[in-house]
Amino acid sequence: MTSETVSPASAGTSPERAIVAALGGRSLVLVGMMGAGKSTIGRRLATRLAMRFVDADAEIELAAGMSIPEIFETHGEPHFRDGEARVIARLLSGGPVVLATGGGAVLREETRARIAERAISIWLKADAEVVLRRVRRRADRPLLQTADPAATIRRLIAEREPIYQLADLTIASRDVPYERIVDECIGLLHHRLTAADRRN
Repeated sequence: MTSETVSPASAGTSPERAIVAALGGRSLVLVGMMGAGKSTIGRRLATRLAMRFVDADAEIELAAGMSIPEIFETHGEPHFRDGEARVIARLLSGGPVVLATGGGAVLREETRARIAERAISIWLKADAEVVLRRVRRRADRPLLQTADPAATIRRLIAEREPIYQLADLTIASRDVPYERIVDECIGLLHHRLTAADRRN
């Protein structure tokens, strides 16, 4: 299983219920760099909102029958990006979820358009030092198999931040308890999604 469903009873307090109601069937999509915490925060956010959590990378591996490093090594990054776009399109067509995407998913214009149409996007913004500290001991990041991973991370952030900035909401991902970041996501979502109701 690569997705998780939680009981509606865990939706809890009224801000969570108000967010789900205001989404109106849309999904929540987390974007940002590898190591920004999209999967970890996404799982906790889904639990708070009593929504299904899905990790796009896990779904890609399931669909391909191989790991992401194996896909990169065997078929190359363009093949991976094609499959990634198809998987995200399928997931966003299957009903409201909290979706954690890979770091490069939103580089595809078609994927950005689909997210804008079917979801509210949250950029988990992490600086280069935080990203490097979180991913340096992992061998499953194909884009970091370089002579200078720190320089690679800085380059990727510089290239991708203008696209990440297109997200509906931005939350700073830093070294604080995960629940604090989830609380900030809930607060910002509640403010954004219910602002129209307060004006009426």
